[in-house]
Amino acid sequence: MTDYNKLDAWIDAHFDEEVQFLQQLVRVPTDTPPGNNAPHAERTAELLRDFGFEAEKHAVPEQEVKALGLESITNLIVRRKYGSDGRTVALNAHGDVVPPGEGWTHDPYGGEIEGGSLYGRAAAVSKSDFASFTFALRALEAVARPARGSVELHFTYDEEFGGVLGPGWLLQNGLTRPDLLIAAGFSYEVVTAHNGCLQMEVTVHGKMAHAAIPTTGVDALQGAVNILNALYAQNTLYQQVRSKVEGITHPYLNVGRIEGGTNTNVVPGKVVFKLDRRMIPEENPVEVEATIRKLIADAAEALPGVTVEIKRLLLANSMKPLPGNKPLVEAIQRHGQEIFGEPIKAMGTPLYTDVRLYGEAGIPGVIYGAGPRTVLESHAKRNDERVLLEDLRRATKVIARTLSDLVN
Repeated sequence: MTDYNKLDAWIDAHFDEEVQFLQQLVRVPTDTPPGNNAPHAERTAELLRDFGFEAEKHAVPEQEVKALGLESITNLIVRRKYGSDGRTVALNAHGDVVPPGEGWTHDPYGGEIEGGSLYGRAAAVSKSDFASFTFALRALEAVARPARGSVELHFTYDEEFGGVLGPGWLLQNGLTRPDLLIAAGFSYEVVTAHNGCLQMEVTVHGKMAHAAIPTTGVDALQGAVNILNALYAQNTLYQQVRSKVEGITHPYLNVGRIEGGTNTNVVPGKVVFKLDRRMIPEENPVEVEATIRKLIADAAEALPGVTVEIKRLLLANSMKPLPGNKPLVEAIQRHGQEIFGEPIKAMGTPLYTDVRLYGEAGIPGVIYGAGPRTVLESHAKRNDERVLLEDLRRATKVIARTLSDLVN
């Protein structure tokens, strides 16, 4: 039986090295878009080689990457086999991340440490779990020396655009088929379910005209306003639909980008907006999309001369718990409570992730890692993203202990 105290001690003794590893990862930008992520994979593979881990480099064909609007993707797999029998447990974290944006007080690519936290874009979500997973695996091999099962590290680069060219690509091409999965997450909960997401681009067409004679045109912006009002009214109704999954409340809709028109003295002939519709696990994605499309079409018909085009950008199914995830949940909760000194809830999250792709392939998984209590605390997708170093240390211990339980 593994001596968990020795695992913990190994992680403590190598924690400075773990922090430096994370700093190196943060210092290689992975802004997506534009999505030039192959250089980060190359750097990660170099650093892993220093630990004796050989990373397989699986470059996604350029044509597939460009079709998604990205520049380069190389996914990594590290395989560590300990015996001919036993489970294969995969650990997945994504390296791609949204651009830093404005308002930072720290260099977004600096990996600076202040007040016990490490700052930088992707420091929390989810390069922190490149570090926690790698060093948990190193601790496992140094201390527990497993004789059964195997562990795989999956470091992928397509979470922000849905995961199809990340985990989805690895699974579709038969490059991996683990028995269990732990994916990057937060330290104070083990997530077993999450929302789905539908993203759409709506183009509203009218007819340009001089503002001095507006009746000769058709105002696309007025058409867009009519559609948006219908969508926002529907968004209010979504609050009456409640999920039974703890941590997930109700469906909701967000319009995150609008552009259109040519000048202040021209009746706008075209307006484009993008919407994001989050789906609770109980919803049917096909029905959700059909309802949204009809709502938009009906609202457009109210204004003569206005036409619409609707393009689906993303359809990410929700993650639903699979029965085989019980060993993962129980081990993480047991060790998490001991390390963190408080109960670790098993619950859902309103986020959507690429973990769902493992679930759709029949691989039971959970989301657990080095992040804080909430997305808000991590500043993920905002300025001054950070990870608390003590959370990184403790999550690494929980994961190392859990791996020891699962592969021995």
